[in-house]
Amino acid sequence: MFDGMMDLWIKSFEEEFGGVCTIKRDRESLEHAASDYTEDLHFQPQIVVEPTQTSDVSRIMRWANERGIPVTPAGALTGLSGGALPVNGGIALSTRKMNRILMVDEINHQVRVQPGVIVQELQEHVQSAGLFYAVDPASRGTCTIGGNIAENSGGPRAVKYGVTKDWVLNLEVVLADGSVIKTGANTLKNSTGYNLTSLVVGSEGTLAIVTEATLKLLPWPSHNALMLVPFASAERACTAVAEIFKSGSQPSALEFMERSAIELAQDFTGDDSLKLLPDTAAHLLIEVDAFRFDDLMPQIERILPVIAECGGDDPLFADDEASKSKLWRLRRAVGEAVKAKSTYKEEDTVVPRGALPQLLQSVKRIGGDFGFESVCYGHAGDGNLHVNILKQEMPDARWEEELPLAVRAIFEEVIALGGTLSGEHGIGLVQKPYMDLAFPERALQLQREIKNVFDPNNTLNPGKIFPEA
Repeated sequence: MFDGMMDLWIKSFEEEFGGVCTIKRDRESLEHAASDYTEDLHFQPQIVVEPTQTSDVSRIMRWANERGIPVTPAGALTGLSGGALPVNGGIALSTRKMNRILMVDEINHQVRVQPGVIVQELQEHVQSAGLFYAVDPASRGTCTIGGNIAENSGGPRAVKYGVTKDWVLNLEVVLADGSVIKTGANTLKNSTGYNLTSLVVGSEGTLAIVTEATLKLLPWPSHNALMLVPFASAERACTAVAEIFKSGSQPSALEFMERSAIELAQDFTGDDSLKLLPDTAAHLLIEVDAFRFDDLMPQIERILPVIAECGGDDPLFADDEASKSKLWRLRRAVGEAVKAKSTYKEEDTVVPRGALPQLLQSVKRIGGDFGFESVCYGHAGDGNLHVNILKQEMPDARWEEELPLAVRAIFEEVIALGGTLSGEHGIGLVQKPYMDLAFPERALQLQREIKNVFDPNNTLNPGKIFPEA
């Protein structure tokens, strides 16, 4: 019915909501909604709708649910798993116009925002009040709070401050049938009933649409120190990660980059001011922060002996804000640089950080078995390694046939090391074929049953997360 009556339902929708919110059917808008940052995926919706308030989202969901029209919520489309792509067509519901910072509570260290607020804009807004929102994905200049909540996003500073779930106190959400509920309370502690807030965070828009979020804040740690540490061995660099924490240190960021990752970022940005030593195989980018400048040096002094014992060379210290920004710009550019280099496949693996050396060895061994080159980087402090498999000159037929086998082999190693499929990118569309590795069938069935309770008609973001039963 959906396909055969497409023109009729679109006309009906326009008549119902044309004076309420922006509706787009032009080619440019439909094409924009059809893809994100996930390789070459492309799924075009029939319409794009841009509501500005919760009541409009509620009306749209009630209308769509009654008619069996799929609705795919989307933020800035910076995702890396295809989670916000309308694989079944229908309505792409963009929250980009719901972009207001509604309240900053300087007494209780909270902020209430709409889902379309850009993460960096939020960070800068609360920083002006001496407060801190730490979640900082590489796309923080474009990604939105709602998208971060949907994917439970992380970033470099998750190692000290946690991922999105650790900052969400309460949500206002619209359910599939149009109902509007609050999931929790604006309190730091809450043991009242099931934790619906945590259930919605990371659910990738399959359970509800976030229309407001109350987020926790911290005082702004106004001082930091940043160093780039070269290693002649990538495995030794990975080994150093766990040793740094064993020493009692708590960096605010601890990033791993293979030499090839930095070289690609340098080529992509045109910045070759960082001179790499000939025998350098990998780097750790280590940041510490504090409220007082005098508290930085004791942290550095705990880390430096560990680096030396693990085979690290003399660190490069970023002495001023310009130098710090330059290093962070290189690190944040790696993902885009890989994308510009070759057709690729990125896997968001995560293991206990002590298992990072074994994971890196396994990735390189599997690459040798299947004949692909990999570029590895990521948030080493929390065991989150981004594995980028490059196609390069591999024939198309071989790439299509063998890539899923290689990815499954990598994930099997990840699971064996006590890890899981995704640290911060979500499952979405691309990782769902491997969910059987992470969960037994009964656990998958429980999750499908939860989805059915929230969305019995499968209206919200269908086709995501779960492999075909």
